[in-house]
Amino acid sequence: MPLTPLDIHNKEFGRRVRGYDVDEVNEFLDQVIKDYEALIRENKDLENQVHGLQERLSHFANIEETLSKTIIVAQEAADEVRNNSKKEAQLIVKEAEKNADRIINEALAKSRKVSMEIEELKKQASIYRTRFRTLVEAQLEMLKNDQWETLNSSREKETVLE
Repeated sequence: MPLTPLDIHNKEFGRRVRGYDVDEVNEFLDQVIKDYEALIRENKDLENQVHGLQERLSHFANIEETLSKTIIVAQEAADEVRNNSKKEAQLIVKEAEKNADRIINEALAKSRKVSMEIEELKKQASIYRTRFRTLVEAQLEMLKNDQWETLNSSREKETVLE
């Protein structure tokens, strides 16, 4: 059991002849009591400081743990956002590719249709040209033919007779 200032104060020493000076011993014991009490107070203060520092350390350790967990959660959330963004970007690219393929296929189909229509128009133009040429040639033949002049002279006679 540790020694207390009261133990020092109450300590009685036996007396002998040729012993120590009682006043001097009492003065020294009073000085020891003061110093011992100061050391006890300082020790208690230090213990309180240590306790306070331990509480602060515990508080900071909790904050550190919370921050660490928060950082981990934030990293996981960032990874999830990044992964979702990649997936969304891939979906957008696939959708754009589908739309591009559809647009290209539609354009090709329209191009084929227009080409077929052009070919059909070329054929019709050729047929019309041939028919027109035939008609013009037939009309020229008729103009070159002697029957035209006979027909023309008979009309003149009819006009005169009337």
